[in-house]
Amino acid sequence: MSDDQDTPKRGEALGIYLKSLRAGTSFSLRDIEEATDKQVSNAYLSQLENGKIAKPSPNVLHHLAKVYDVPYAKLMERAGYISPNATRADEAKHGRAATFAIENLTNDEEKELLKYLSFYRMQKGKV
Repeated sequence: MSDDQDTPKRGEALGIYLKSLRAGTSFSLRDIEEATDKQVSNAYLSQLENGKIAKPSPNVLHHLAKVYDVPYAKLMERAGYISPNATRADEAKHGRAATFAIENLTNDEEKELLKYLSFYRMQKGKV
């Protein structure tokens, strides 16, 4: 029962994360569609980013991981395919600011941090 309740939150968190990644690249939805050789349509990505799709296929995540240059396992984890402890290597836990607290974040905290990161990246691109 709690899995059903967690799915929208997971999808929402994945969507916010994907949106922040895209904001960091300054790509439009259509740019991502082209970068994935149309394997991920702009409409589908929009639905992912808005939390309407909670669990995209591993194939979609693989294409997005390549375009955004992030570990595929990280996207698989955020989509709920694999558990966090199974994918966290030592290098993923160290070397980036604030990662020490990432495992202790609530869903709401993670969502707010990702919103801020997206905002920050958009502002930085405008400067």
